[in-house]
Amino acid sequence: MKYKIACAALALMSSVPAFAQDEPAGPVTVSGSVALVSDYRFRGVSQSDRGMAVQGGITATHESGLYAGTWASSLGGWGRFGGSNMELDLFAGYAVPLGENATLDVGLTWYMYPSGADKTDFAEPYVKLSSQIGPIKGLIGVAYAPKQQALGNWQSSATSGIDNPGDKEDNFYGWVDVSGAVPNTPVTLKAHVGWSDGNPGLGPNGTSIAPTGKYLDWMVGADLAIPGTPLTLGISYVDTDIARVEEEYLRPNFMVNDSKDAGKSIARGTVLFSVSAAF
Repeated sequence: MKYKIACAALALMSSVPAFAQDEPAGPVTVSGSVALVSDYRFRGVSQSDRGMAVQGGITATHESGLYAGTWASSLGGWGRFGGSNMELDLFAGYAVPLGENATLDVGLTWYMYPSGADKTDFAEPYVKLSSQIGPIKGLIGVAYAPKQQALGNWQSSATSGIDNPGDKEDNFYGWVDVSGAVPNTPVTLKAHVGWSDGNPGLGPNGTSIAPTGKYLDWMVGADLAIPGTPLTLGISYVDTDIARVEEEYLRPNFMVNDSKDAGKSIARGTVLFSVSAAF
C-alpha cells in the first residue's frame, strides 16, 4: 500500500543526521523515526490484520523536560476503528530526572482515527518511571483512560446488535519493559509484559483496546543497530493469554479478513520483524 513511500522515507532519513551535526544546539531538540513492521501489534493484538504497517513519529523536547509529538501507523482489519486507514497519536508530557539514573515521565496520549466513524478518539494519561544500571534499562508504566464513549461496551456480542449505545467505559494498562545492550556488539535484547483491564465487550465500531476485558500481553526480542547508519533491524515474539473461547463472541471482527491468513486469530503468538531509521 505505502511500502514504496516508506522505503523512500528510510533512505531520506539516513541522510538527516549528517546535516543535523552541523547545526548549533538549542533549547529544543527534535527527534523522530520511521519504520516498516511486519505486523502492528498494540498491546499484543494486531491492528494491521496481521499484515505489514508503515509507521513514523516526531518529538520536540525542551531542555526543561517538556515534550510534545505525534506518531502514526497504517491500519487494517480490527484496528481500523470504524473505517480509518490510519492511527494518529498526539502526545505531550513532562520528564523530570530523579537522581542520576532515574526519570519520572507524566503525560497524555490522544488516539485519533482520521476518516473513521464518530466517537472513536480517546485520551489516555500515563505515568512512567525509568532507570538505568549499567547496560540494563528498566521502565514501569501505568496508563489510565477515564470513561469515554470510544471505550464503551456498546455491543455485547457479534450477533446481539447494539445493546447499550452511548455507554462509557474506562481502561487501565500497566506494563514493565526491560532492555540491555550486549557488550561489544550492536545488539540490544528487550522484553515486555503488560496487563489490560477494560471493556469486556465491543466498542461503538466493533473494536476495543481491551477486547476481552482482562488479559496479559508479552514480548521478547532483539534489535541490531547497523553501524555507521541510523538503521535498526528488529525481531521479536509477541503473544497474549487471550483464550480461543474468549475470542468466539468477538468473531468475525477478531480474526484476519483480508489476506491469505483469513480466519486466523489476531491475538495469537507471532514473530515480528521491523526495520527502522532514527533521526
